[in-house]
Amino acid sequence: MEQRLNGGNAADVMSPQKRSALSRSLKMTPISVFGCFRPNVGQCCQQCTPDSLSRHHKNFGQGPALGFHNILCVNETHTRYRGWLVRRVCGMLFVCGCEVFPSPVCSRREGVCESNRVKEALATDPKTPEGADSQGQLKSISSFRPIINTCISPFFLRCVGWAMMKMFCSVFGGIQVNLNHFVALHRASEEGSLLVYVYVRQSIMDSVLLSLVLFCNNLRVPYTIFPVQVSNSFLRSLLQKIGVILLPPSAATEQDAEMEKLYGPVMTSVIRELLHEGQALSVGVSAESGQGARWLARIRQLIKEKSVPDISLVPVGISYDCVPEMHTQVGSLFRWLLSLLWRKPEGMVRIHLAQPFSLQEMYASGRCRGLEWRPLQDLLLPVILCKSTESVFGQRKISWLLPSRRASEATAEPTHRESELSIGIAVHLIFSATSCMAVMSTNLLSSLLLYRHHKGASMSVLCRDVTWLTKELLFRNKDVGFGGSLAEVLRYSLALLGPHLIIAAVPLRQDPLIVPRPTPAAALHFFLQAQIVTHTFILEAVGACAVSAMLFEIAATGVTSKSELTEKALQLCHLLPPGFRPPCQSSQSFAVDAIDSLVRCGILIMEEVQRNSPVCDSWKREGMLTWTPTDELYQSDSDCEDEDLCSYKVGQPNHCPDMLLFLCNMLAGRLRVLSWTTSFLDHLYAPLPEEHFVSQLCFHLREIANKKKEHYESCSQEATRAAVGTLKDLGVLMEEQREGGVFLGVTPLFQSAENRQKLHRFISQYIYN
Repeated sequence: MEQRLNGGNAADVMSPQKRSALSRSLKMTPISVFGCFRPNVGQCCQQCTPDSLSRHHKNFGQGPALGFHNILCVNETHTRYRGWLVRRVCGMLFVCGCEVFPSPVCSRREGVCESNRVKEALATDPKTPEGADSQGQLKSISSFRPIINTCISPFFLRCVGWAMMKMFCSVFGGIQVNLNHFVALHRASEEGSLLVYVYVRQSIMDSVLLSLVLFCNNLRVPYTIFPVQVSNSFLRSLLQKIGVILLPPSAATEQDAEMEKLYGPVMTSVIRELLHEGQALSVGVSAESGQGARWLARIRQLIKEKSVPDISLVPVGISYDCVPEMHTQVGSLFRWLLSLLWRKPEGMVRIHLAQPFSLQEMYASGRCRGLEWRPLQDLLLPVILCKSTESVFGQRKISWLLPSRRASEATAEPTHRESELSIGIAVHLIFSATSCMAVMSTNLLSSLLLYRHHKGASMSVLCRDVTWLTKELLFRNKDVGFGGSLAEVLRYSLALLGPHLIIAAVPLRQDPLIVPRPTPAAALHFFLQAQIVTHTFILEAVGACAVSAMLFEIAATGVTSKSELTEKALQLCHLLPPGFRPPCQSSQSFAVDAIDSLVRCGILIMEEVQRNSPVCDSWKREGMLTWTPTDELYQSDSDCEDEDLCSYKVGQPNHCPDMLLFLCNMLAGRLRVLSWTTSFLDHLYAPLPEEHFVSQLCFHLREIANKKKEHYESCSQEATRAAVGTLKDLGVLMEEQREGGVFLGVTPLFQSAENRQKLHRFISQYIYN
């Protein structure tokens, strides 16, 4: 890994004594150079899109050189000119030399008005005058005219591109991309493929970074779906001249816009016109709120109607050392820009562009829909309420990821199967985009401090664990966004995490102590940073929590069978948020893999059960050989295998004796939110508006964390919304449509204190104590 790390900010967060102790400790640590092997990430799913995989698989992401490039490092070699003057204006010359694909509006507005879906929406809209001609229709959608007229101006794009490069030089230490990933994108563009880039929303800078990377590499800059309300007319006009599709002025949020009757049909028609023009698109999807999934459903609907022959989806993984905060209000935005004049750049950004794959192929195969989608309450309620000891097989249907529209638009709602397919595609894209994200040094150190050393650790212990965890990440085919010696990596990440750490120089010791600050801000920061590590170890984390649940039941012996462990893992995987596993993998397969991963780690040790007769003595068996159906997974033809003949014992791996606790803590934060929410329901006597419900729940979670003086990571807004969505699917909360909007209340089944206690026990068994 030939990445140069900037650790200059360490002096800002450490005193001279602490800095001296830190340097002495790092000198005692053997220098370890990472980067002997870098995984090739971003390949498309072999099960859902095998044709796309074979078409683009050759040499994807591989090249004669490593291929990493910092797009902020521009010099005269990136231009056609040479000389001392060129070296001073090379940034402007580079931007002027980048290829721009202009996109005139032409007859886009007429095409939107002539769309059948827009005509049908206008016909049922009471605001539209009866017998209105085309001019009357244009007047009815006049509020959407600025959105329809959104274009990409070469002049404004070059100016904004140059300004963004100057701004990002003050924000980030570098923006790194793998140039070998652009070969497949250039080939797809030359073939005339329509590209749609999909990323997971982390910051409003995501779309800006993606557009800048594509612009600097001579690819078509996409029209960006940016569902944010920008009230300033100048800023709004500027953004619409560089291809940013904003919310209409009448809508404050994306949810409010979706409730408008004309918004959905008009936006679908706008997307159709853009794709007919050959434009690219970029869409951000949120795994917590489900925002962005509706745009993917619109694109899939166009393919189903054959309005568009096919598009190529490109998952994009954007990794930050520190996720930046940015404002959309003009006053706050200009104050933030002025602050860049005296601030130092902090952190790196690593962007991975995955292999393009055909949406038509994924839609036609239907594999991403899963084997059988069932409501979560059908999968888990019989087990929670002790009406059954075995789980029902099937995939969890995440209904809140693609909520239905108003009742007045019920005729436009897709069928049950179409809705499941749209949800499956959205979940698969969230998983694919997250899988190709690189693990940054701050992600790695945050996970160690939050999940393993929440009470602090010495520098030598952190050095050992960073080396071990990096090897584990590379072994799991996960790219890392850092490089250099161990001393450089730790010094760099400690400098970035400095505001949330206490670095203590212990007397008579050359080894300083690193302790996380016991504050809510520090815990939430570490929790968000550590999510990508949790995603990488999700199999092991689910298996470890299943072991914890079994120990909760049989604490006396600590011995259990594989079938029981697999059953616990199967029940837990239904509670995972979207994006942690692909929908094309069955829940049973995931649960079996989770238990097998613990055997490979050394946490579970297999033991055979003694029998009176040999296992393979087929002559003493009664009856004849039996055959199993070919579609049953994980069945073996061997006569010697029998799940009842082996049991597991919990072990302690030599490389990490407390690895079981480390893995259990990865999911404890999310499970703790669900567990604490059950106590909040005891005080809910009447339905509340959804936003009011979420705010009161957040306040309740913060109160519990303040009393315990720990576990502040379970109070985040994102985790709270994900927990509310899970409880809706589980049948604990129900939605009611009233005049003030959507109200949330407790269902009659869980108004019983006994059933709420059973739910609390079911969730708490997976939290390692």
